[in-house]
Amino acid sequence: MEERSLSQRLHLDIPLLFGLLLLCAVGLMVLYSAGGQDAALIYRQAMRMGLAMLLMFMIAQISPARLARLSLGVYLLGICLLALVLLTGEIGKGAQRWLNLGIIRFQPSELMKLALPMLLAWFFADNHLPPSLSRIFYATIIIVIPVLLIAKQPDLGTSILVAAAGFSILFVAGVSWKLITGFSLTAALSTPVLWYFMHDYQKQRVLTLLDPEKDPLGSGYHIIQSKIAIGSGGLYGKGWLNGTQSHLEFLPERSTDFIFAVFCEEFGLMGVLLLVCIYMFIIIRGLYISLNAQNTFGRLLGTGLTLTFFVYVFVNMGMVIGQLPVVGVPLPLISHGGTSMVTLMIAFGVLMAIHTHRRLLSD
Repeated sequence: MEERSLSQRLHLDIPLLFGLLLLCAVGLMVLYSAGGQDAALIYRQAMRMGLAMLLMFMIAQISPARLARLSLGVYLLGICLLALVLLTGEIGKGAQRWLNLGIIRFQPSELMKLALPMLLAWFFADNHLPPSLSRIFYATIIIVIPVLLIAKQPDLGTSILVAAAGFSILFVAGVSWKLITGFSLTAALSTPVLWYFMHDYQKQRVLTLLDPEKDPLGSGYHIIQSKIAIGSGGLYGKGWLNGTQSHLEFLPERSTDFIFAVFCEEFGLMGVLLLVCIYMFIIIRGLYISLNAQNTFGRLLGTGLTLTFFVYVFVNMGMVIGQLPVVGVPLPLISHGGTSMVTLMIAFGVLMAIHTHRRLLSD
């Protein structure tokens, strides 16, 4: 038997780990500038990254077979916690999203970004693909329940990401294009109904997307300042720590949701292309791992998690450049914060488990 390498014994995928470490390094550098060169801020973010990496390593040790057995329990736990949030959750900034357990304070909605694709991958893994209409119907119910609970908080950004995680599994499972077209038409026709149930601030975000100049000092201020920062970066940018929009505090939420605008201003188009290449490397590596998984569960779960990461990037960049409504989605591993980072790193731990456990079984 061929001797296993150290990375195989530790269940780490070196190319994926390299991409993640490179992205985290870029994130700390940009955050140092966006956060006003606050060393304490960088220290806290680095500590969060270290914790997220540790959790990624721990999850990578769990075999995909065991993850499949845990999927139903994790999903049901997530649903119970989401229901508990609506009953007793903490309210902050007009939303009820957090559970305070005394020791820790966390968002149960983040758990569903992992639990939902895990359950759907398990649900489809032991059956012939493409799935039957009845199984697609049950899968849709599994997706809709957590999405509605999260939207009720309200948290439109996370509900979109959870829905993307679920429907990406349906897509990979082989749902016919006729059904996909039918889903799309149904969603388009139901837009007036959805508009009726949206909160006033959510409606305002859509209206602001269509015409940000209508309220330049109010609801359109974020997008206008973001576009100014992006445009002023030019081809090569103003240089690290030299961005005026962020340092003169014209750009709101510059260390969280709109940190991409800070990056664009300081590093310009060439820097953006490099950042996109890093993201694409991680996504392509995730898809490679998924497509070479040893069983259907691994292929579905890995692809679903990778596509969810892609949606993270797409939605954040889209809203910062003014092509999508502002929905509060952070730029993965760049924006300040720990909750989404921990969720993403756990997802990459799952990908590493899928890849390295496959190697062990094939030795």
